Amino acid sequence: MRGILRLTGMMVVCAGVCGAGFAVPATAQGSYSPYNETAATALARYVRTLASDPKDFDALIGAGKSALELGDTQAAAGFFARADDINPQSPQPQAGMGAVSVAGGDPQGAIPYFARAIQLGAKLSTIACDRGLAFDLLGRQADAQSDYRLALTGADGDEARRRLALSLAISGDRKGALDAIAPLAAKGDASSGRVRAFVLALSGDTSGAVTAADRAMPGSYASVSPFLQKLSTLTPSQKAAAVNLGIFPDANGTSYASASPSRPFAQGTGSVTTDRLSGIDDLLRQPAQAPARQVATATIPQQQPVYAPPVQRAAAAPAPNKIWLQLASGSNPAALPAQFQRIKNKDSELFNGIRPYMAKSPDKVRLVIGPFRSSGDADTFAEDLGTMNVNAFKWSNSASDQIVPLATE
Repeated sequence: MRGILRLTGMMVVCAGVCGAGFAVPATAQGSYSPYNETAATALARYVRTLASDPKDFDALIGAGKSALELGDTQAAAGFFARADDINPQSPQPQAGMGAVSVAGGDPQGAIPYFARAIQLGAKLSTIACDRGLAFDLLGRQADAQSDYRLALTGADGDEARRRLALSLAISGDRKGALDAIAPLAAKGDASSGRVRAFVLALSGDTSGAVTAADRAMPGSYASVSPFLQKLSTLTPSQKAAAVNLGIFPDANGTSYASASPSRPFAQGTGSVTTDRLSGIDDLLRQPAQAPARQVATATIPQQQPVYAPPVQRAAAAPAPNKIWLQLASGSNPAALPAQFQRIKNKDSELFNGIRPYMAKSPDKVRLVIGPFRSSGDADTFAEDLGTMNVNAFKWSNSASDQIVPLATE
């Protein structure tokens, strides 16, 4: 019998799924967008569609992806399998099954699915984020990092960046890992603080890791400290499984336990899970004319949303008392672009995706970056800048300050 080791679910950075090798089909979206509805809401919508048409390929793919995002690999596998039965020449079900295998901790089983998806026409960049995690779990960090970099500019870019940072830390490149995550921290990505904690722990800096974890999740010190202290002692494959999937060796080193993030569907066991899955099976066996309301209500999740889109920086200049980092100041606005370029040239990767602003006050102009979601986020990025010998300090604008994007071209 497997030993059970429960970890703090909030510390798990991701859940083994990126885009599952496909975009959510436009025909299945209706008037909705994946950016303004939760995975739970999307799954309920796809299930209602399937109640009236169990062979709707786009809805099956959408439902599979949504279930996977909710941590329900069993339901996701069922949806993808049905989609493959309907259209075996599409790469999307194969990519989805690859993502399911990765999320379930079976990287070896995932590789053939990804290979088949490519054979059927999937672009490598669309499956690279998930295949990269499979490589990481197999201890093939160089291959994983190559795949993550392919995915950086795609729809899975933010998740690929998180995974790249963790993979670089696993392979011993602490600076590269911190540089990789810095752009997400600068724009207020909620999980970047946890990634930073893992990077430090994987690098052997337990004290810094615990501090970073407590900053990202106040009050978590006692619960995460034992986990972070042991991370650097694991093998590369074990490290990848621990920080990405929450799969961690027990005291005997012979078994694993999962501590997935708290999600609807992922926590059910026994008859609850069986009943729900049976409900989905029953729904998909209904004739096309069956009213959706007769079967859909048993499978629509009622829990509160778990995920929200990452906080994005506004394109226009933000208003009254935001937190910024000041990089330089003076009386000559024309000098700021060159100053920013000199700073950026010290480490262009660290500034990837960072947009500079000029803050105009009555007595001077300031070169600033941000705004940051919290004082802690600003402190974290200032620490990263300090490793480049760039002195940055926090600054809050007043209502009278005019903040405009800095023209750098």
